[in-house]
Amino acid sequence: MKNLLTIAGSDCSGGAGIQADLKTFAAHGTFGMSVIVSVVAENTARVIDIQDVTPDMIEKQMDAVFEDIYPDAVKIGMLSTPECMQAVARKLQEYKPQNVVVDPVMYAKNGCALMQPYAIDTLIKTIIPLADVLTPNIPEAEKIAEMKIETVADMEAAAKKICAMGCKGIVVKGGHHIGDAVDVLYDGTEFYHFKTGRIETKNTHGTGCTFSSAIAANLANGMTVAEAVKAAKDYVTTAIKHSLAIGKGCGPTHHFVDLYRKAGMLE
Repeated sequence: MKNLLTIAGSDCSGGAGIQADLKTFAAHGTFGMSVIVSVVAENTARVIDIQDVTPDMIEKQMDAVFEDIYPDAVKIGMLSTPECMQAVARKLQEYKPQNVVVDPVMYAKNGCALMQPYAIDTLIKTIIPLADVLTPNIPEAEKIAEMKIETVADMEAAAKKICAMGCKGIVVKGGHHIGDAVDVLYDGTEFYHFKTGRIETKNTHGTGCTFSSAIAANLANGMTVAEAVKAAKDYVTTAIKHSLAIGKGCGPTHHFVDLYRKAGMLE
């Protein structure tokens, strides 16, 4: 069994962040561990407040994991401040893990900011160069690349521009576009397109967290980047198809739909 680490914020409602990551790791047959960088008081409808963990405690959590159970892949999610980013970057440079997947989380599903706007420069300088795969959605890619994205060609141009900032590969997620959901992968050499039909549901809380965690698990389990992204896309699509109408806002996806099927609990 492979060991996976998520470094992200905690979602007390269970649909995104650390909670979604750990569920995804388990669904992929891996052992999940976590470093919590922020405690987010949120639910399916709103973010009430955010309290960041101190950089010193972030580093100590990373030390505790790496000195005992060295991870086969690392997923990085919400990093709200430059101080959080710098602490994570210092330890990644010290321990040099493989298969680092970075989801540059900037907003919650309901639009609430999860990254301070002034932290984007630090993200670009300290975190993006450490990523084997970066997974921005279109609004995040627009912020990082400082360009408008309206077409698949724009997604490709943004992917090249961001990849030049130091990451080895990038997936620009097309879920925010109208029409079919097209994700564009650029591995530093070639482009790959992954397209699925759009699923009409509001229950997509935590899809970005789930997607990036699935990529990390697939990489740890021996897949190539293109294989890992394709399998993660399939996994998230199925989870959205069977999403859960929980809460008053955007409900969560169903991380364990395949296990439920095998157990005879889902048709």
